[in-house]
Amino acid sequence: MDYIIESQRLKLRKITSDDFNEIRDILQDVEVMYAWEHAFSDEEVSKWISKNIERYETDGFGYFAAVEKETNQLIGVIGPLIEEIENRKYMGVAYILNKSYWNKGYAVEGVRASVEYAFKTLNADKIIAQIRPENSSSQKVAEKLGMKIESEYIKHYKGKDMLHLIYSLTK
Repeated sequence: MDYIIESQRLKLRKITSDDFNEIRDILQDVEVMYAWEHAFSDEEVSKWISKNIERYETDGFGYFAAVEKETNQLIGVIGPLIEEIENRKYMGVAYILNKSYWNKGYAVEGVRASVEYAFKTLNADKIIAQIRPENSSSQKVAEKLGMKIESEYIKHYKGKDMLHLIYSLTK
């Protein structure tokens, strides 16, 4: 398996359809998915995986499977990805971790490695992160990486208007 990004405790590789069970465990946990306001169905998990595999073809990157080096366990998905906000494309970073790996520094570590990859390998000048205002944990991750609130916007998702803060960091 080829790893694209590596940090002290994590290896990031492309997601494959073989990751369905581990990713389903994450995307079907209502606590993990509270920012989406719903857990995903099996069909939504399959579509989510397919969309990310498609991103590798169209963009060359996307969410990657985050594998803990010590155990070789998939602990979440982390990576740089193209974010579209009000019909403009931005280089973003995002992550979703299995709840049992929360509060252990994996999000900061994985996102930091993804930001470095985006700046050095993908030649991004600026990185953004879309974060719901009530998601204080993700706000802390962004702030630990030096990201600051740049703006906010309303994302329309499944018939709902969801306020998002846009954090950014320039090279």
